[in-house]
Amino acid sequence: MTRLRRAVREGARGANDMRFSADSGLPARRCAAPLAALIAFVGQTSAWAAEPGSASATPLATVIVTGAPGDDASFAGAALDDADLAVRRAGTSDTARLLEDVPGVNVYGAGGISALPSIRGLADERLRIQVDGMDLMSACPNHMNSPLSYINPTRVDRIVVYAGVAPVSAGGDSIGGAIQVESTPPKFARAGEGLLAEGQIGAFYRSNGDARGYNFGVALAGEHMRLSYDESNARSDNYHAGDSFKAPGLGGVIKGNWLDGDEVGSSNFRNSRNRDLGLALQFDDHLLQLNVSRQTVGFEGFPNQRMDMTGNRNTLVNLRYAGQYAWGELKARAFNQNTWHRMDMGPDRFDYGFGMPMDSRADTRGAEVQGSVALNERDTLRLGVDYQTYALDDWWPPVGMGGSMCCDDFWNVRDGERDRVGAFGEWEARWNDAWTTLLGLRADRVASDAGDVQGYSAMGMWAGDAALFNALDRKRTDHHVDVAALLRYAPDAVRTFEAGLARKTRSPSLYERYPWSTQAMAALMNNFVGDGNGYIGNPDLEPEVAHTLSVSGDWRAPEAGRWGIKASVHFTYVDDYIDARRCDFGQCGGTNPTRTGSFVLLQYANQSARLVGFDLSGHRLLGLLDGWGSFTAKGMLSYVRGENRDTGDNLYNIMPLNAKLTLEQRQGGWTNAAEVVAVAAKSKLSWVRNEMPTGGYALLNLRSGYEWKRLRVDLGIENVFDRFYLQPLGGAYLGQGMSMTTGGIPWGTVVPGRGRSFDVALNLRF
Repeated sequence: MTRLRRAVREGARGANDMRFSADSGLPARRCAAPLAALIAFVGQTSAWAAEPGSASATPLATVIVTGAPGDDASFAGAALDDADLAVRRAGTSDTARLLEDVPGVNVYGAGGISALPSIRGLADERLRIQVDGMDLMSACPNHMNSPLSYINPTRVDRIVVYAGVAPVSAGGDSIGGAIQVESTPPKFARAGEGLLAEGQIGAFYRSNGDARGYNFGVALAGEHMRLSYDESNARSDNYHAGDSFKAPGLGGVIKGNWLDGDEVGSSNFRNSRNRDLGLALQFDDHLLQLNVSRQTVGFEGFPNQRMDMTGNRNTLVNLRYAGQYAWGELKARAFNQNTWHRMDMGPDRFDYGFGMPMDSRADTRGAEVQGSVALNERDTLRLGVDYQTYALDDWWPPVGMGGSMCCDDFWNVRDGERDRVGAFGEWEARWNDAWTTLLGLRADRVASDAGDVQGYSAMGMWAGDAALFNALDRKRTDHHVDVAALLRYAPDAVRTFEAGLARKTRSPSLYERYPWSTQAMAALMNNFVGDGNGYIGNPDLEPEVAHTLSVSGDWRAPEAGRWGIKASVHFTYVDDYIDARRCDFGQCGGTNPTRTGSFVLLQYANQSARLVGFDLSGHRLLGLLDGWGSFTAKGMLSYVRGENRDTGDNLYNIMPLNAKLTLEQRQGGWTNAAEVVAVAAKSKLSWVRNEMPTGGYALLNLRSGYEWKRLRVDLGIENVFDRFYLQPLGGAYLGQGMSMTTGGIPWGTVVPGRGRSFDVALNLRF
């Protein structure tokens, strides 16, 4: 059945647009009798997605796709293709922001290219995030170089989101779903036509922050070989908040020698350059791809961190294979990631007249082999193994000729290692036209360790904590057992129901286990949630184990594209959830355990948590008007409630009730949209972190795009009325001032959102 679905998909693309991908497979051949039925089904769904005059009538960029996990996104929550993503690229240089149209997905605030995605209240390393199949890792105590920051939005061709219950084939060592980001697959010349030469060039400008950049790509391909090169560059100054930026505790409207009025400090970035060289070979039913890419970032400010990224250099080598055999499909990959990263104080901060350089280096290597066997017309078996090794050094060079930061390197994590090996088996059964089941079992082994540490000197304030840490046996080995069971019932062409039940496991990261210093200045530099507090590691952390139940229903009109609605409810209980407790030992005693209205020092701790919520999305074709095209209304509504069941506290950084309403008009090559984003006040706060509240708000965004032959032009006005608001997931505003002490920056301000911006982007294919 996998080969038949692939043949239909490839046939629909046409002989002049044969696109191949190591993840989506190769053209299948020698198809069996059920092909006719599949063609009829695909034809029906294609008509629904692109009915003349109503091509916009898709259900809020949430497309349910049937097929094999990792291939056709079976049981995935959403699949965004190039058409869905095109309109969003003009307004962002951050790939994570492309996910904001998926119900249940939000993003944590960070730098201009490094937001952290969250699915139904679980974020960052609790998700499995893959870029072209690679499980990339952050190499920073603040997670500034997040996985999605390593691919520019202009290179993204498709995103698949598994919300909540993900099949075990979609990955292990995660508890909150999976995100798979894929670049444009290789395209080869048609037989007998010689060489195929193609390319693309584009540029963008956004008025708020004076953001600008370009993207460029060329490729030369024959029938069996393709060589490609892609490059992009982006930069932005500090952005401006709406109206006036009134910050409690900072003297009203923020002003200063380097800031002017509503400018948000440390929100700029420059010279974010990505280069990729690709080679693809295709013979019959086999495809081999090699991509070598390099990213360099000259500077990236982080308004919710106490440091800025003053340099990042990342090199990726990704080798992929996909082959079709008589027994089924085989996929394999191997990759290597090498990262050098540096942090320090940017120009919007001041700290005693000197900075605090912090360096890290990391090597990540991974490999995966996965096979899919069609046992018969009903049953498909998938088997796979994967491996990942991660090595980290995080050290801070000495500063000055004397004092507490002289005269040795401070080792935050030394000789850190985290190795994972896993295997899975998965059985998919299509019992009849209505019922489909998926059952999977996965086992992983995760081993972590770290070497001896030291402070800036062998004596003084650093000696006691370092000695205690060095005396520990720091090696830890965790064993995971994951189970996922999914059920789909589609009684007719207008209704689909899905249910999923899973047990998923995640082991702590090196930055959760091994940062050791209880001294405030050092602890404050370890924080990847942006709350302004300091964090201390805990080598004895146990893996998180999540039990998730998700149920959804999808109803649509018999007439293709007229209307549709999808509702989902989800429940997750997490044993040994890695939350935080107030530090009451070492150098962080005193009032720290009970202090309110200020930043505090915390230690990671295993507790238990419960998350419950719902997602609702829908669309309706309002009508067709002569000379005006089609009008479609879209909407989505999401809510999550997160609680710490041990303490009664609220979980940190949970998005409050939020909604999005869009009126979209399409006529010929034009697509125009008016979008209202509404968010309720955030009042359920984490008291252990002294989390700050945010007020409710509503924003109006306008977008317009025109596509003519090979040219696409996108225009937009974000936050039309220049509304001032605080981002519910933006974190504490730390973008200016003395950032090395808990009292250096006044507590009480959340990072404000972006004010009005006029955006334009042009892209030309040739």
